[in-house]
Amino acid sequence: MANLYDTHFHLDLFKSRDEIIKEIDENQIYTIAVTNLPILFTKLKNSLSNKFIRPALGFHPELLSQYNHQIPLMWSQLNETKYIGEVGLDFKTGKDFKELQISFFTELIERCNILGNKILTVHSRQSASEVISIIGARFNGKIILHWFSGNKATLIKAIYNGYYFSINYSMVNSNSGKELIKLIPLERLLLETDAPFVKFNNKPFTPTNIKVIVKELAIILNLDQLKMSSILWSNFKTLIK
Repeated sequence: MANLYDTHFHLDLFKSRDEIIKEIDENQIYTIAVTNLPILFTKLKNSLSNKFIRPALGFHPELLSQYNHQIPLMWSQLNETKYIGEVGLDFKTGKDFKELQISFFTELIERCNILGNKILTVHSRQSASEVISIIGARFNGKIILHWFSGNKATLIKAIYNGYYFSINYSMVNSNSGKELIKLIPLERLLLETDAPFVKFNNKPFTPTNIKVIVKELAIILNLDQLKMSSILWSNFKTLIK
């Protein structure tokens, strides 16, 4: 299966990074390598020279309180890449500093709106309604809701606002994930691994396993696997153009 990609992959969290990069190259898998802190983006960007991997500037919401001193570094690097992530809100593990999260994410959206043409991969655990409210319906770029787990009402609003949804292996193997997937327009579906946080055969998922998600999506949506692959590739091309 050709034309594979991964919109949310934590390359810098793998010990076997060189091996993973080799697999990505050999299989020509276009990969957005998200980071969890601005300093980690700097390190990843400076160590990569690969035509299939794009490092993304991120600041994971769970880390905002502990590493708030890196916020100025985040702003100083926004011009260096069109890919932003992992960013967003997390009201499950970050409930003690919600205001800081909201303040940072609101400013991030404002700055990205001014710069334009950014692609954001967004975390929204137990905070989907707030995330969607902050981004709004006129974002000057592209939004990917990564591993979306909000309710039907927030899903419908996100669809109306024009956002994409990246689907991982855990989502296609849960009843709630399957029900959400069935409600998403085909042209808004994208692929992600979220590795190493998602497992496959008791090992961290990698971009080379992404075809498994394509197969499961085809089953859930009652589509031919090649047709499913074609739709997903077309969506990715539209995302990055």
